[in-house]
Amino acid sequence: MTVPGLPMAVPAGGLPARVRIHEVGARDGLQNEKATVPTEIKAEFIRRLADAGLTTIEATSFVHPKWVPQLADAEQLFPLVDDLPVALPVLVPNERGLDRALALGARRVAVFASATESFAKANLNRTVDEALAMFEPVVRRAKAQEVHVRGYLSMCFGDPWEGAVPIPQVVKVCRALLDMGCDELSLGDTIGVATPGHVAALLTALEEAGIPPSALGVHFHDTYGQALANTLAALQRGVTTVDASAGGLGGCPYAKSATGNLATEDLVWMLRGLGIDTGIDLGRLVATSTWMAAHLGRPSPSRTVRALSHEDTEEQ
Repeated sequence: MTVPGLPMAVPAGGLPARVRIHEVGARDGLQNEKATVPTEIKAEFIRRLADAGLTTIEATSFVHPKWVPQLADAEQLFPLVDDLPVALPVLVPNERGLDRALALGARRVAVFASATESFAKANLNRTVDEALAMFEPVVRRAKAQEVHVRGYLSMCFGDPWEGAVPIPQVVKVCRALLDMGCDELSLGDTIGVATPGHVAALLTALEEAGIPPSALGVHFHDTYGQALANTLAALQRGVTTVDASAGGLGGCPYAKSATGNLATEDLVWMLRGLGIDTGIDLGRLVATSTWMAAHLGRPSPSRTVRALSHEDTEEQ
């Protein structure tokens, strides 16, 4: 239920004054849906997210339709939203994907690497080094055209095939991506196994390797209910960019044990309670996720969406 004045803002020491939320629901969320969402609905979703105050909205992915059929309409979707006054990053797996994105005027792209050999093989059919070699010309060409490049790094905290992932192994791939020219990195807890101490240890190791928190974002899945706790640990270490998905949509199609992303609404609720500015209108965001959930034919898994939209009451 909605109660005026809640959550009460009680700032905690050592936290940033503002956090930028990198919204991934329209891409990472919808790519995992069994049914294909119509292009017009995707465009409306992105527009509503922008209207709610999101300033970075990952729009789509220029991968081959065979691998992600839910996003096969990238060429049709992007022109429907590129007039929005927000950043609209798109995923590009290779030079062909970059060509497609640049042809439509994309100014922000992302490549997606893996910290482990097993996931690199499952996701990209390459070794870690082979994947990095594939991304090198993509990043170089993008930077030559002054396009912002984000590097996603999956399996930073655990791998379903390999188990624990050594921190130095993650640092090594992060260093390679930044040396390649990536402007920022997103540390992915792809199967949701991270815990706060692990997050703090990785961020400390990265900083010791010359990679500051300002170059990093965090991308947590809530498989074991740790996403918000892990986010708080990252904020305490100076990270100010957090990936989240409206309504908690998404997971990972190549890691079957992965569940949904951290819900943007749950994140905003926590940040609001900590007195941290996001620029997001929570009411509009909840309404947007409720609208999308109706199109998907199921309720949102976000606790905050359920509480503020009375979904639990309506289902009883």
